[in-house]
Amino acid sequence: MSPFTEKAIALIKNIPAGYVMTYGQIAKLCGSPRAARQIVRILHSMSKTHQLPWHRVINSKGQIGLPDDESFQEQRFLLEREGIEFSRDNLIDLATYQFHPDTDESPDDLL
Repeated sequence: MSPFTEKAIALIKNIPAGYVMTYGQIAKLCGSPRAARQIVRILHSMSKTHQLPWHRVINSKGQIGLPDDESFQEQRFLLEREGIEFSRDNLIDLATYQFHPDTDESPDDLL
């Protein structure tokens, strides 16, 4: 497993219930700010194996996907169960719910 993947997994595992992080935010904290798609790949291929809270990772607009998609309903249910509220436009207010790891804590500290 690459160091980037290890850091991403550590960060994702440490997102507290009731908070979210964006794909780009995780990529940036792992040292590759343009690797948001790599975070998507990690979530898709490793969530079950590493028991990742995949539902806590969203896009930079505060969206979780398309409302007619089955995974949208599951993700929304899991986030609402943790206390996250959605706007009428199915958006999450990042100012309220985005998790910002302590600036002194790097992904390497979580490994």
